[in-house]
Amino acid sequence: MANIMIYKTENLKPEHYKIFAGVYNDFYNKAKTEYKFELDPLTCEEFCKAVEDELFQCIILTEEEIPTAFLAATTVISDSIELNIIHCLGEENLIPKKKVLLERFLEENKELIKQKTTTYPLLGKQDDFVCDITHYGFKLVGLAVVRFMFDDISSIAVLKNTTHNNLPEGYSIANWSEEYSTTAAQIINESFKTASDALFDPRFLTKEGCEDVVGKILDGTYGEFLPQATKIILYNKEIVGICFVNITGGLIANIPLVGILPKHQKKGLGKALVHAAVEESFELKQKGLLNISEINASVETDNFGAIKMYRYTGFKEDYHYPQAYLPAGANRN
Repeated sequence: MANIMIYKTENLKPEHYKIFAGVYNDFYNKAKTEYKFELDPLTCEEFCKAVEDELFQCIILTEEEIPTAFLAATTVISDSIELNIIHCLGEENLIPKKKVLLERFLEENKELIKQKTTTYPLLGKQDDFVCDITHYGFKLVGLAVVRFMFDDISSIAVLKNTTHNNLPEGYSIANWSEEYSTTAAQIINESFKTASDALFDPRFLTKEGCEDVVGKILDGTYGEFLPQATKIILYNKEIVGICFVNITGGLIANIPLVGILPKHQKKGLGKALVHAAVEESFELKQKGLLNISEINASVETDNFGAIKMYRYTGFKEDYHYPQAYLPAGANRN
């Protein structure tokens, strides 16, 4: 009779740190190549310290007392429970190991899960878990990552050959100013409260939640805020739309949010905002004032209007991934 492997799970503790380094460093070395991380994750030492400080929850899976897989999650970034990674050493029995870790995570957090949405971006090789995770009540939204590469000749040609100057009467593009912070949160709320983003980040459902989102963009929680590249749309001197830009790390810039008040949508304002933000970033790079290699954004795969908006400026679709989310209080039976 074949031996049956028994998997044991437990929370990461200081006595595990030394031996845990093996599986964690395996993840660290594959974070960018296999999991599509844009930035290096925390080092093992930094991650263990973050667990001690209760910034992360970490569950390890052991085989014969050796950690061979782990799950990491956090609740400190948003109002959701964010499941960041499930990583396994090797290629054997991946799905059974992931199931064991996920089941332990769901059981440990069952009371919190009743109150908060749980999210899990299935980036890179994690998409092998798509079918199985739906059996636990998770729903899926398809997201695409689009990029404007500053060394891509064809993208630059598109940028130079399109324009944002032909706005409807009464509209104009202006630079960001701190005085717009409160109104910007209101615009994001009106723009996103019915979007799929609100399914996996409930902050978009309320003005207070959107104030938190905007506040974290401005204070650098999500990366260095770039006020010089962030653009707004004014209608008769009142702000009605915004395109934020920040640097998520290294040479990579990101457009985290583009929002237009509903009654001002379908006028080409989103295209104009994105174009103005990229054009400004390109000019700053040309002058040596901004050192970035790309600007990227995430967009729903079935939001053809948004995809068209980015293509208009020269963005190209890079890859797609499923965003899994478990609504608060969802019945998992």
